[in-house]
Amino acid sequence: MSGQYVHIKRKKYASELIWQPMVSGFTTRAYAQKLANGIDKHLNLYIRYNEMVGLGARAKGHRSGMPSIAIEIINALPGYSSMLGAFRVDNKYVLVAVRNGVILHDLLFDDEDSAREKYAELNEIPDWNASFAPADWGMPRAVERNLMELLSGRVHSVLHPISLFARSIMSTVLFAAFVFVVLYFFREPINQVFAPKPQMAKINPELAAEYKRQIEEKEKELDKEFEIRQEPEYQPIVMPYDSLPNPEERADLCYRAIGFLMQQIAGWNQTVVECGKSHVTATFKRSFGTLDDFYNIAGDVMPGVFVQEVNDNEVIVRAKLPERVLSQSYDERDTETMVRELTSRFQSINMDAEVVSMVDVVSNGRDSKDVLFVGVSAESKLIPEQFMTIFEDFGGVYMTKVSWNATRKMWNYEVIIYAK
Repeated sequence: MSGQYVHIKRKKYASELIWQPMVSGFTTRAYAQKLANGIDKHLNLYIRYNEMVGLGARAKGHRSGMPSIAIEIINALPGYSSMLGAFRVDNKYVLVAVRNGVILHDLLFDDEDSAREKYAELNEIPDWNASFAPADWGMPRAVERNLMELLSGRVHSVLHPISLFARSIMSTVLFAAFVFVVLYFFREPINQVFAPKPQMAKINPELAAEYKRQIEEKEKELDKEFEIRQEPEYQPIVMPYDSLPNPEERADLCYRAIGFLMQQIAGWNQTVVECGKSHVTATFKRSFGTLDDFYNIAGDVMPGVFVQEVNDNEVIVRAKLPERVLSQSYDERDTETMVRELTSRFQSINMDAEVVSMVDVVSNGRDSKDVLFVGVSAESKLIPEQFMTIFEDFGGVYMTKVSWNATRKMWNYEVIIYAK
């Protein structure tokens, strides 16, 4: 591939960027620099989209000032938090996958077979809000869109250099030229400023000593009146794998908590129940019942829950999960090994799952550390306790979220496995 970009309306758009989520405590440029040092030092360009940063490289044909094709496609198709799209541009194919506002894939293919194969693989993941693909691919639920007509030509953001070295050189040259021009046109006034002037009479040494003493006394008074600021004390960095619940206990707790909210309420249909980090939440939609019916029945079958009315026809019920014993746990294997072993394990039981290697950064305000982990998302008929047996010989396992789709009768899982 000659360059990882595409031409649209005589404008070059960057593709094949490496996307990572932003973390607090960093400027975008500083965080891009840290990511580039940890991933590939040839990455020397960055761009920001919401809470994500994309990295590019001049060696791949990317240039400063070049917009991202992924960002432009997302902005041209507003309203889709999860979108899968493949678009034909001349003899290339652009593929973009966005999940819950997070850019998962930003790909460019030279041949149609590879693009169609990757699209078909991603299309197996359920619950895309929208799907776009060439009509002759015959992909179910997909709509064809012409990228040439889709993009308006107005650019939302562009790539910037991670290093300021080149920009500093140009700024220095321009500043030097400016100084030269100023010195030339204002040489007469400047000569007058630096011309020798009559010397002032010497100050009386006794008056100077008295003046110095008065200044020192004033400084002492100010020191007493105001506390001198001390350098803040920084707490040690706490890694996320230092406090994890037992995977089996967490699965059992979520299963029982979801069961607690899976109650039949006449006139109201349950849609989704989700177990998160600290709460379990259920969503009910009205069919023929009333709000009074809901409150009367829910108060009996789900005592102590918090009820939020989204509107007259939708209600959210939330209950707090009990505290759990936490302990340190992580896996000794590297993330690439874990990705390979987990992918093989899901293949052996014929279950579709997305397994990716990821990196995050934790900071205490002064120092920072990389957090390496593997993310797994899957849909399954298995209940939580059964599903978590897939990870029984891994350390650092944390089921971040599990939800029950009452309409489709399926479980959706999100699990992360921390590496040391």
